[in-house]
Formats: sequence, structure tokens, C-alpha cells
Amino acid sequence: MSHVLITGAAGGIGAAIAEEFAAHGALLTLTDRDRAALERTSARLGDGAVAHAADLTEPDQPAAAVERAWAERGPVDVLVNAAGRYPSLDMADLRAEAWDGLLAVNLRAPVLATAAYARLAMEAARHGSVVNISSGSALRSRPGGGPYAASKAALEMATRAAALELGAHGIRVNAVSPGFVPVDSDCNPVSEEYAAAIGGNPLGRPGTPGDIARAVRWIAGPDASWVTGEILRVDGGSSTGALHLPRIWPPEAPAQPPAPPSRPAPESTEGQSR
Repeated sequence: MSHVLITGAAGGIGAAIAEEFAAHGALLTLTDRDRAALERTSARLGDGAVAHAADLTEPDQPAAAVERAWAERGPVDVLVNAAGRYPSLDMADLRAEAWDGLLAVNLRAPVLATAAYARLAMEAARHGSVVNISSGSALRSRPGGGPYAASKAALEMATRAAALELGAHGIRVNAVSPGFVPVDSDCNPVSEEYAAAIGGNPLGRPGTPGDIARAVRWIAGPDASWVTGEILRVDGGSSTGALHLPRIWPPEAPAQPPAPPSRPAPESTEGQSR
């Protein structure tokens, strides 16, 4: 039975990831700042799940969460860093406090949790897997989303860097990058107008938390044992391009075959001698 530690597990994508692993028999340690919501998630999953509230903006909490899970329930096989924050912040209005709080959750916490996990796994000579939750915003920003996009772009590079250094120790590090997934979150609310504007993709439907959860379980598991340092885009194809934009030039009308050359009418021979 694998032991999976999931941060940000109180709701949305994090809770769906917990449910996916629980459905396949994993032992779960769940962490989130929202104690009440976290305990509700844990209760739905039964005796195989335990909940420990933690504020990952505190510098010591990411490592402490990993160390507590390892000490109380045995070695951790999979670490999923799903905790995240998406404030709407215009770049011109950004202040140090908001920037630091955003990066504390979206970048520093997963990096420090991964580092603590690596130390424990290396000391125990155990292989393991880390999955970070990134975002399509790492590839392209939007108004009010610049700081968030920057945090996710940095997380993707941290994922690759950790994979490079930890692979020799049997520790794989990957990221799953969701497209737009409605989760009805009080923490990261989304208006109907925003959802309509951003939700288009080649497959023609919004994603679900389950879509992301299944991808996380796959890339964390043995079927992906030769995959590390990858960013798995699970976005309905939205990262392939801008489907909603008009063509640069309108399509040309199909060329018509040229008309056959006209032939002169034969001259009349009426009244001519032969």
C-alpha cells in the first residue's frame, strides 16, 4: 500500500487527487490550511486518510508536514504539492507583502516540501515520486494574473531542476499543468464571464478535477517510471494555440478552372461556287 501526502487537499483539485488515490487503495496524509474543509475531505475517504492542518506560508511548515507524515505513518511514496493561491494582482499595484505571500504558497512551499522529502528518502535509500501542480498560466499570462503566472513558471523550472538532481537517487519529480477547471472555490473565485472567456479549447469542454487527478496518479505511478522532469499539460489542448482568434487572412475562394478558349464560328458557304 502506497503512502501519499497531498498538500492543498481540502477541496477542488487537491480533494479530487485524494479521492483518486483513495479509490486505488492508497494510505493518505492530507494537509491544508482550512481545517474544517480538510477534515470533511478526510472523513469522506475513510480510515485510510488522516488530516493535519498546516499554514504553508510559514517557512518551517512545508518540511514539518513531510516529516510528520513520514514519522507517524511510515515512509511517503508520493508527495503531491497541490496547494496554491490565485489572487488577482495588477503588476502596477503589486506590493512586497502580496508578492511574498503568493510565492510562499505557490513556489517556496512545494520546493521546501520536495527538499525535505528528498532528504528523508535518500537517508532511507527509498525511491519516490513528487508531483507539483502547475498551471497553463506558466506559458501565458493575462491581465491581473502576472504574479501568479510568474510563480507557476518558476515552479516548472524548479520541477526540472529537482528532477535533474534527484533522479540518481530514484526520486522522480514531475508537474501536471491543468487548463481551466471550474472548482467553485471560495479561495480562488471565478466569475461566469471569466470562465466563458478562458474555457475554450479544441476538445470543446471544460476540464474536471477528476481529469487532473487521474493524470496525477498516472505520472506518480509505476506506469510512468521512466518519466521525470516533465510538465504534463492536461488542458483539453488549450496550450496548442488560440482557437478563438480570427484568421490573419480570410480563406481564399477556391480557384475556378479557366474557361475553354472560344472558337470562331465557321464561315458560311451559302452562295459560293464549289
